[in-house]
Amino acid sequence: MSTEAERYYTVARVGEIPEGQGRAFDVDGVMVAIFLDGGHYFAIEDYCPHQGAPLSDGIVFDKSVTCTWHGWRFDLQDGRHLEGSRARVSTFPVRVVGDEIQVNID
Repeated sequence: MSTEAERYYTVARVGEIPEGQGRAFDVDGVMVAIFLDGGHYFAIEDYCPHQGAPLSDGIVFDKSVTCTWHGWRFDLQDGRHLEGSRARVSTFPVRVVGDEIQVNID
């Protein structure tokens, strides 16, 4: 039985995403928002399921991001909507190798 190796894409370098903010990246055709919160990087899809706003522009606080269009808030760790609906955004593994911030979208 063989397993395909995980494929990580370098999207930025350490220091390019300020603490408490997010940035959007096109990763092999998928728009991904990378956030730095509490010294940890998180990666989620850069699309609010409510009306399509970019979550990378959102307000970051306590491992969550709040959409600036209508205030929907999502957990950066698991992508769930924190106000009770079943809405969810995809999350992606993110790692730092040397000074490269990398994300896996597979």
